[in-house]
Amino acid sequence: MPVKSIRTRADLAINGAPPAFARPLHVGRPNIGDRNAFLARIGEALDSQWLTNNGPMVQELEARIAQRLGVRHCVAMGNGTIALEIAIRALGLSGEVIVPSWTFVATAHALYWQGITPVFADIDPGTHNLEPAAVRRMITPRTSGIIGVHLWGRAAPVAELQAIADEHGLKLMFDAAHAFGSSYKGQTIGRFGACEVFSFHATKAFNTMEGGAVTTNDDTLAETMRLMRNFGFKGYDNVIHPGTNGKMIEVCAAMGLTNLDLFDTVVATNRLNHAAYVQALAGIPGIALLQYDSAERNSHHYVVLEVSVDCPASRDDIIAALHAENILARKYFWPGCHMMKPYSDLFPHAGLLLPHSESVAKRVVVLPSGLSITPAEVREIADIVRILCAHAASSPSTSI
Repeated sequence: MPVKSIRTRADLAINGAPPAFARPLHVGRPNIGDRNAFLARIGEALDSQWLTNNGPMVQELEARIAQRLGVRHCVAMGNGTIALEIAIRALGLSGEVIVPSWTFVATAHALYWQGITPVFADIDPGTHNLEPAAVRRMITPRTSGIIGVHLWGRAAPVAELQAIADEHGLKLMFDAAHAFGSSYKGQTIGRFGACEVFSFHATKAFNTMEGGAVTTNDDTLAETMRLMRNFGFKGYDNVIHPGTNGKMIEVCAAMGLTNLDLFDTVVATNRLNHAAYVQALAGIPGIALLQYDSAERNSHHYVVLEVSVDCPASRDDIIAALHAENILARKYFWPGCHMMKPYSDLFPHAGLLLPHSESVAKRVVVLPSGLSITPAEVREIADIVRILCAHAASSPSTSI
């Protein structure tokens, strides 16, 4: 793309030029599989008139996911948050549970919503995942468990967290919302801790429109969660456990089955886009892309840019310039859970124990990826960042 057609935010303000992209490029624009296959499944559901309550497509989706991940049980849920809440309750967590602050706020909310205190531990700035030493520092007599998060689909320090949990008699589970298809030491994520929770929200590499699941090798835990997602019913009239409505509906399962067939294509496209970003952004001072371990599997769904103090433009300048060009990059998970309500009121000084979390929160930009973006568009996005940084370097006293 010719340089003259790339506009910085300053140019837009002066010239009123239209944005570079007529359609917005989103982080997390849904990947959608074979439309005809999906509509055929919807037709089957309508013909059968079995639209919810553990329908045949939900059962098929659970079986296929369990087989793909190599686990005994996959319990499909209406969304990832209710899956977290049910898993937390089924494990009997109480008191305090250690979580990262650098995660989507649902990880903390799923605890707080049930009267459990999320205790925020710091992250490793190199991996963005929980730092085991920080977890150890946050353990108190009230601690009942740890929730590790496989952020960006890169595995949390599973072995170290399990060792801490075993040493202190704590329950360990994982928020694997980003990690469908990822691996840890060659083993597919989904089998670690007591259970792992997935989100199949529309923005994920694998989606069911809206949905989630808990995977586990624990037969008793799986049975408990199946009861809890359906009001505790065992049979038509027999309620044997407290429960709620956490069921996935057939329409969502139909999308999931369709997108399972697409998943390997999504991963291949994401890998190409990530490689294009690496090449196109190379050499810009203070700009680095988070890398994925080539020895492990990952969906490469998250293109995570870190902007250091050496970059001529600030992180917020880059976000503003991209937004002005209809590129809807995001500041995930700014500013960190501990800075959001109610946690900022409950723990006003938590940041003193979370220096890495706060530092990373100020640096991260997540860029568009997925089937809706091409390597050519990746290069155009990188050109905008490059020209913005060059402009900022030549005019260091001017905010873009």
